[in-house]
Amino acid sequence: MSNMPRVATILLSSRFQRACYASAMTLFLAIVLLGSIPGARHNMGQLASGLVLHSTAYAILGALLFLGSRGGASRRAVCTVITIAVMGATDECVQSFWPYRAAALSDWLIDVISGTVVASVLWRFWRT
Repeated sequence: MSNMPRVATILLSSRFQRACYASAMTLFLAIVLLGSIPGARHNMGQLASGLVLHSTAYAILGALLFLGSRGGASRRAVCTVITIAVMGATDECVQSFWPYRAAALSDWLIDVISGTVVASVLWRFWRT
């Protein structure tokens, strides 16, 4: 229990927030860029399904965005879900430009659901 104030201090520091936000943006760019490589999605599909890939990637993005946001728990959660929705839509839109990829509403919904679940869990623990 004596480490809790130190953990809280780290989690609330602006340096940690900036690092989380920068990590989220870097991860998102990597997702879009790697997903644009011909055959990359097919190869990844042999390791994990689209459901697993989307839910894991956007859950991690959601956690990084929540921790990288400023303000109270409710503001962080709302900003996280909105940002995840925009990121997922952007990812699907980029995919539609490539002849070897296809955009899917179901993928976007998985992204938004994953971000919402993570934001909800973090919101619950952040405000207590």
